[in-house]
Amino acid sequence: MRLHFYAGIVVAPFLLVAALTGLAYAFAPQMERAVYADELTVSDPGTAARPLAEQIAAARATHPQGDPILVRPGDGDTTTQVDFTSPELDEEHSHTVYVNPYTAAVTGQLTTWFATTPFKTWLDDLHRNLHLGDTGRYYSEFAASWLSVIALGGLVLWWRRQRGRKLLTPDLTAKKGVRRTRSWHAATGVWLTVGLLLLSATGLTWSRYAGGNFATALDSLKSGTPSVATELTAGAAAAPAPSHHGGAAPAPTAGTADPAAADAVLKAARDNGIDGPVELAVPTDATTAWTVTQTRNLWPVGRDSVAVDPTTAQVTDRVDFADWPVLSKLTRWGINAHMGTLFGIVNQLLLAALAIGLICVIVWGYRMWWQRRPTRTDRRALAGAPPARGAWQQLPTWGIIAGVPVVFALGWALPLFGIPLAAFLVADVIIGAIRNRSGRPRPPVPVSPAPAGS
Repeated sequence: MRLHFYAGIVVAPFLLVAALTGLAYAFAPQMERAVYADELTVSDPGTAARPLAEQIAAARATHPQGDPILVRPGDGDTTTQVDFTSPELDEEHSHTVYVNPYTAAVTGQLTTWFATTPFKTWLDDLHRNLHLGDTGRYYSEFAASWLSVIALGGLVLWWRRQRGRKLLTPDLTAKKGVRRTRSWHAATGVWLTVGLLLLSATGLTWSRYAGGNFATALDSLKSGTPSVATELTAGAAAAPAPSHHGGAAPAPTAGTADPAAADAVLKAARDNGIDGPVELAVPTDATTAWTVTQTRNLWPVGRDSVAVDPTTAQVTDRVDFADWPVLSKLTRWGINAHMGTLFGIVNQLLLAALAIGLICVIVWGYRMWWQRRPTRTDRRALAGAPPARGAWQQLPTWGIIAGVPVVFALGWALPLFGIPLAAFLVADVIIGAIRNRSGRPRPPVPVSPAPAGS
């Protein structure tokens, strides 16, 4: 109770910011298509697309500097996107030229971040780091690290109080006051728990510290995202069948890859079952294969990938999403769900409901804090007092022996949970020691759960 109280008071502002910015980001695809309608969409789709090489050439004419690195062929009412390197940009950014696939006319150009438009990148940065760079990422990781702890702690407290009665509905018979507020706070939190746990876990996968630990764990379990081999050996260039092992034909001459091979590469990928929206990675020289990767984020997710030798139009290596390690699949699905793309508009609406629900729970939590404040003249206070310390002394020995290592493990895996927790414990011990020395009486430890403040 004490941990839930203080965590709610201290972490809630960060969670509130994450909920508000996440709510905005949930509908980024619709806003993005409205802001960049000219660049992203075609007003009059045709029936047959122009050759991909012709579209790349049109993009090259608009952006003569730099090299093409990625090509996303347009389909339906979407434009073809060609990413170019630029001397003034880092590796994460590129210059994207948008081309009408039916006329090969350039419709616009933008500086993008991992193929993401400036507007969506702005929303993403707002949610991840409040536009404060690496320093700002502490806020989101701190919020994600504590979100699951607060959610699970609140669930346990509400279950202990209700003993299985009316866990899912607020107490509508309660009079105005802390009891009614608590029932709305807790019952809504129960409904949100599973979604909040998923948001916490998936958000941490690409955080700075916990995400690094997660990536290390995946690598140690050999569960990282697999990729195709793109090095063209002598045998691969002459291979008549899909394989990256083969005979002894001479190796291709090194040089800049020819974008004119894009159509043959794409056809080879389509013939080998790579359907739906795809992304072509253009190699930097003739000794490296092109890669064609599905980019379908909707369920069922498509991430099959092939490497294609442009000189023979043969597939030299292949990795299917079905063959990914289970943890890699779960990570992919989790990221897509967190970003609102896994189930389309339904996914977006669920994220919006989670964000709005979390905002309400936070507001009710602070309202409880205010309602629980002492109002008697002789002991009036600005806010509600925290639950009494010392409850851990009532734990059974086996619980302490089992729980302490678990807490240490979580603190190591999630540093922005472990470090604030340690700081809270140290501060709590110091405050307790000061109060004991001053002779102030220590409040008794309640046997039954007292109302939590958040």
